[in-house]
Amino acid sequence: MIDSEKLPAYFIPHGGGPWNVMDDAFGDPAGYGSLRNYLEDLGMEYKNNIKAILIISGHWEEAVPTIYFSVNPPLYYDYYGFPDFTYNLHWPTLGSPELAFQVEKLLTVAGFTTARETRRGFDHGTFVPLMISFPEAKIPVVQLSLVKGLDPSVHIAIGKALEALRSEGVLIIGSGMSYHNMQGFMSGSSSAAGNSKQFNEWLTHTIEISDPEKRNETLINWKKAPKALDSHPRSEHLAPLFTVAGAAGTGKGALDYSGSLMGVSVTGYKFE
Repeated sequence: MIDSEKLPAYFIPHGGGPWNVMDDAFGDPAGYGSLRNYLEDLGMEYKNNIKAILIISGHWEEAVPTIYFSVNPPLYYDYYGFPDFTYNLHWPTLGSPELAFQVEKLLTVAGFTTARETRRGFDHGTFVPLMISFPEAKIPVVQLSLVKGLDPSVHIAIGKALEALRSEGVLIIGSGMSYHNMQGFMSGSSSAAGNSKQFNEWLTHTIEISDPEKRNETLINWKKAPKALDSHPRSEHLAPLFTVAGAAGTGKGALDYSGSLMGVSVTGYKFE
C-alpha cells in the first residue's frame, strides 16, 4: 500500500478462550460463526495491503506501556480448563523489532516511560482473533500492553501518540469485548442480555460522536453510562478501545460489528 494512505483502526471482540478451535463453539455456533465471518472478512480486506499489525489486548497489563520485542513470538496459553490440543496450536507469525522500536520512540517522545518484553508470548486476546483473520501468519505483529490502573485518559493518550503509524502501513487493533462480565456470560439471564444491550447502545452512540475531543471525554467517563459496571465490573476488556479511539485522531468512528455471544450483545468499531 502507499505509505501516505492512512489505515483505519479497529476495536474487535475476541470472544472467549480458544473458541476458534472448539467444535461446539461453547454451545453458540451461530453467535461465534458470525464473529468468525467478521474476523475472516477483516483479514481478507487487509492481508495484502498492510506492513504490520500493532495489537492491544485486554489480557496484558503492566506498570508502564510495555512493547513486545520478540522476533519469533510463542503463543501464551492464558486460559484454563480446555482440552489438551488447545495448548498446542500453530500460528508462527513473526514479530517486528522495527515496529517495536517505532512504538517505543513515539511513546517516549510523547512523555511515556516504556518497557520491553521478549519472553511472554502472544496471549489469546491476540492470537485467537488473528489466527482467524490472518491464518497464513505472514504479517508481522507487535503487541502493546495496557497500563495497570486502566485509566481511560492514559490509554487515549497512548493511542494519540501512535496515530502516525496508521500512515505507515500499520493496522492498529484493540482486542477486547464491549461486554465482559463473566457471571453474566455464564448465567444466560435476561438481565445480562438487557445490560449488554443498553451499554452497547451507549457505546455505539459515543463512538459515533463527530467531535473527537467530546467522544474521548465521554469515553473517559464511561462509568456513568447505563449498565456500565454491570457490563464491565473491571475495564481491562474495554481499555483497548480507549487506545484505538486515541489513535483515531480526528477520524470518525462507526459500528463495524454487531452480534451476540452466549446471549449477550457484543459490538466492534472502526475508526477512519
